Amino acid sequence: MRSNTFDLTQDPILKKILLVALPIMGTQLMQVTYNLTDMFWLGRMENSVTAVAASGLAGMFMWLGMSLLMIGRMGAEIGTSQNLGRGEIETARGYAQDAARMALVLGALYGAILIVFAGPLVSLLQVKEPDVFNSACAYLRIVGIGIPFTYVSAAITGSFNGAGNSRLTFMANAVGLIVNMILDPLMILGLGWGVRGAAIATVIAQGVVLALFVCFSKRHPKRPFEDFRVFGSIDGQRVRQILRWSVPVAVESAAFTALAMVVTGMVSGWHGETAVAVQRVGSQIESLSWLIGGGFSSAITAFIGQNYGARRWERIRRGYRISLAVLLGWEALVTTLLVFGGRFLFSLFLSDPPEILDMGATYLRILATSQVFMALEGACSGVFRGMGETLPPSICSISSNLLRPLFCWGLAQLFGLNGLWMGIAASAAFRGTFMLTWYTLYERRIPREDEVDTLSMKKVYA
Repeated sequence: MRSNTFDLTQDPILKKILLVALPIMGTQLMQVTYNLTDMFWLGRMENSVTAVAASGLAGMFMWLGMSLLMIGRMGAEIGTSQNLGRGEIETARGYAQDAARMALVLGALYGAILIVFAGPLVSLLQVKEPDVFNSACAYLRIVGIGIPFTYVSAAITGSFNGAGNSRLTFMANAVGLIVNMILDPLMILGLGWGVRGAAIATVIAQGVVLALFVCFSKRHPKRPFEDFRVFGSIDGQRVRQILRWSVPVAVESAAFTALAMVVTGMVSGWHGETAVAVQRVGSQIESLSWLIGGGFSSAITAFIGQNYGARRWERIRRGYRISLAVLLGWEALVTTLLVFGGRFLFSLFLSDPPEILDMGATYLRILATSQVFMALEGACSGVFRGMGETLPPSICSISSNLLRPLFCWGLAQLFGLNGLWMGIAASAAFRGTFMLTWYTLYERRIPREDEVDTLSMKKVYA
């Protein structure tokens, strides 16, 4: 099923990266819209602050689940891209299938945990308001049902992206977004189900997306492989390789969310549901930056992966520099938007009580200072992961996130609530700087095109 259209080792670099990146970024933008749609309608409820705070607290455990989700997605993305770059299509298909099967098992386990232990989990966030606590628990128990759908969809997404065809991912998620946008107002306000309605709409949309992914992987004329099966036996050797690639990324994701939960606990414990709602809405608006930047980073991973498999070293170098320039331009645009348009954006979701607008606008202005550093992180981590070296970006991320609660606590002693937001921005700046420094040193080890035996599979990272 391969064609030159999705072969990332040939033709102009920017064109090929954008071929993969634009659909992924569109998919990520839809994810932002997906989350903002929930908040928009929850913000129209009579007890809007409580509803938004409850969904935000429950959302922390959805973020935490991203760590296990990344095992399937990263395994499929790296395994598919590198082996297609080498021309080993059957091996690539094996990685894609095993990644999806692992995702199904992990999704079922994590979904069961959310359903059974919702109460104790929400208690960890030091929630004081009973209405917020009960709504967050109800949300978790419902969305736990859809976790396996999301995990398998992510693994199939990884195989599509690794093959250079991210358009199918965009199409499936677009349908899911439309379903969610139709169901949200009906279930949240029309039927009066509130937070529970938002959760039910989410699960239904996730089920629709998975059904489309399975259909695309089996029947679409531009699917990556002739035959693809979610159910079946799993190859132990491939599982071990998938875990070597993905465990650092999973630990990174878990550490990020766990430490973000610590900060959320600080916010909730010190400033109550209003501050939690500000953080929830503000982080979703800011996700225009890190979700879309992360989508571009996934495209870089696919591009680098195929070229790494084909041993196109100079193309890897040029791809990194072009990608970094594009990401810097995007983050500069987001910075401007957060600084000058943050108050307006925040008012679209919450405006009562009136002082919440000032809190939200300040939150976004402070976080605007760290946006450019996210470009450094996105470009460098995408290159590392494409070459199968997932440990360096994970070490950079985990170390910076370990510092985040310390930054937040220390700055909060000086600046109060704004100090918490400053701590978040400072840790992001540290992470991007650390990542750029490590990659700059690492790049010296990558061979030059004329120094490489293209038949050699020798790794360049010791």
